[in-house]
Amino acid sequence: MPKKEIEEKQEEPEKKLKILAAGDIHGDTSLAEKLAIRAEKEKVDLVILCGDITYGEKSTENLIGPFVKRKEKVLLIPGNHETIATADFLSQLYGVKNLHGYSVKYKDVGIFGAGGANIGLFQLEENEIYGLLKKGFDRIRDIKKKIMVTHVHPEGSKMEKFTKLFPGSSGVKKAIESFKPDILLCSHVHEAEGIEEKIGNTTVINVGKKGKIIEI
Repeated sequence: MPKKEIEEKQEEPEKKLKILAAGDIHGDTSLAEKLAIRAEKEKVDLVILCGDITYGEKSTENLIGPFVKRKEKVLLIPGNHETIATADFLSQLYGVKNLHGYSVKYKDVGIFGAGGANIGLFQLEENEIYGLLKKGFDRIRDIKKKIMVTHVHPEGSKMEKFTKLFPGSSGVKKAIESFKPDILLCSHVHEAEGIEEKIGNTTVINVGKKGKIIEI
């Protein structure tokens, strides 16, 4: 092979991981369908659902199915509207991954997460949230690029200004400071959908129900 050709090959940029992240579907099957169609159209590598998939666990039907039908890879966490048992049930039923307290690697990106919130049906203490995030992080700590996935937003973030009902999480904030992920994906505060900010070197994104395309 000619030298020039070898050099060009070496200079080819790595293909980025393309993600559709969304949260707060709240049992809306038509919204799940729209998001699945978007994931297929955008040719994403991965779909991440940041909790509150159900509305108080009233129904779990046709919320993950639209994605699986289109052969999308799905990661999910519980929010404050469903328990970990429900998230586990959905992951087992559809063969997708519940990221709560766990981690995965796609391409050269490590992804770890913890669901629940400091309020609601699936309520966790702040030290539990941090502990679950640490458990996931420890398994992918040597991977260069990292995404953290939570339902609740961090304490002291801009998102707190959009709500008086839902306090930010000190456990999530501590995890940002300790683990320094490149990106934090969350939802929870509907009024703050689409808000992005920097906390240290971490880009914090409220992905909301409309969803957000992220490339890393």
